[in-house]
Amino acid sequence: MQGRTLATAESCTGGMIGQMLTDVAGSSAVFKGGIISYCNDVKEELLGVSRNLLDEAGPVSASVAQEMASGARAALHTDVAVSVTGLAGPGGDEFGNPVGTVFIGYSDEQCCISNKYEFQGDRAQIRQQAASCALMLILEHNS
Repeated sequence: MQGRTLATAESCTGGMIGQMLTDVAGSSAVFKGGIISYCNDVKEELLGVSRNLLDEAGPVSASVAQEMASGARAALHTDVAVSVTGLAGPGGDEFGNPVGTVFIGYSDEQCCISNKYEFQGDRAQIRQQAASCALMLILEHNS
C-alpha cells in the first residue's frame, strides 16, 4: 500500500476493520477513514448504493458490496476501498441468505470486485473472520 490511501465501508463488522487498521502505529499514512453503514439508508445516502439494488438484490449481495466499496472510495477520496456486508446472526434474511453469508467488496482505479464467503461460528467469530478476510483482500491486490 505504499503511497496509496485506503477507506472502508463496513456493515456487519461495525468498524472492526478500521479498528484493526488503526491498531497499527503509523496507519494514518494510509488509512483515511471509514463509513459504518449498518442500515440501508446510510448505504444509500453516504455510499451511493442504489435503492433499487438494495430492494431487489438485498443489502447482503455481491453488487451491494461493490457499490459500497466504490462509494467509500469516492466519498473519502482514496486510492483503494474495501467493504463488508453480511449476516452475523442471529438469523438469515428475506433473500435466503443464511447466517454467516458475507460479501466483501474491493475497489481501486483498475477494478471493482466482490467475493462471497460463508463463515461458521457465533456472531463474534463471523465478524472477526470477515474483517480478517477484508484485510487479506487488500493485501492480495496491493502487494
